[in-house]
Amino acid sequence: MNDSLEKINTVVANGNSREAILQAADILRSGGLVAFPTETVYGLGADACSKKAAEKIYSAKGRPSDNPLIVHIADVKAVYELAACVPPKAEMLMEAFWPGPLTIILPKKELVPNETTGGLDTVALRMPSHPAALEMIRESGLYIAAPSANTSGRPSPTEAAHVLDDLKGKVDMILDGGAVGIGIESTIVDLTGECPTILRPGFITKQMLEHIIGEVKMDAALEINDSSIRPKAPGMKYTHYAPKGELTIVEASSADDSGMNVANKINELVREKQQSGCGVAVIATSEHAHLYKCQNVLVVGDGTKGETIAAKLYSTLRKCDELSVDYIFSEAFSTGALGSAIMNRLLKAAGQRVIKI
Repeated sequence: MNDSLEKINTVVANGNSREAILQAADILRSGGLVAFPTETVYGLGADACSKKAAEKIYSAKGRPSDNPLIVHIADVKAVYELAACVPPKAEMLMEAFWPGPLTIILPKKELVPNETTGGLDTVALRMPSHPAALEMIRESGLYIAAPSANTSGRPSPTEAAHVLDDLKGKVDMILDGGAVGIGIESTIVDLTGECPTILRPGFITKQMLEHIIGEVKMDAALEINDSSIRPKAPGMKYTHYAPKGELTIVEASSADDSGMNVANKINELVREKQQSGCGVAVIATSEHAHLYKCQNVLVVGDGTKGETIAAKLYSTLRKCDELSVDYIFSEAFSTGALGSAIMNRLLKAAGQRVIKI
């Protein structure tokens, strides 16, 4: 791969093709970049033990260099090769949730360069469950550092087309595995302290973790929007997932089962912006969509089924870009087991802009 600023000829290949996966493995071994599907979102992969390859990831994404990368593996034995200490609780979580959407943070060995860990002495590890991802990692013979395969700050990619929109000419290959299943990034748990701590909520919930290892706490930084915080995991510090239009969440401060209070406020805001000549979109659940008086009402999923919202959240934010709207107003989606994970992403996409009524 050329280290100059010249554009790369990005190849899009069938992620179900054995030949394409072997080609992707060759690219990774040669120090190149490959975008590939996982069960959560598409990842942008490179050799995790190569300083130069890790730097290429940051460059392609425009990602701050202190934002650590997750190392993807295909075999549990890799954990013992990369981590300086593997406590019993880590082993319990690996047994329960791997392969799957869980990332664990452990003290790192010298084998893992600081360029991969954002300068930290810890390493984030995950074993994805997507068959193409696992096969690619195995065939490469490497450990693969892989953040989401998007321009830094943009909505994460859940389809190969999203990757191409953001990174065409910046990566060597995109393995097209179709739309992903989960749609939001993995849960991240820090196991380096006295109490296991969730640094990023995801599909594996706090309750699921506690069922396996007992007490788990949420990191205080999840409640704080402070640019001075040094991130211990991806997504903790910087604005993420943001569409081009200004996104605002409208949330009921008390029970609003009918959705009318939120709808009335959003309709008022829509009317105000449209009268100013601005393009507007509304993001809503299927049961509330009929309440909105806006040309662009985007249904993100079923409010009673958080997994449907998670699966469509990022593609819905990208749809707002396709519509070239100036302002986006969204309902809050905080209920259910995945509520905290969905709202974590939505709040970051909105830059913490919330109107409570």
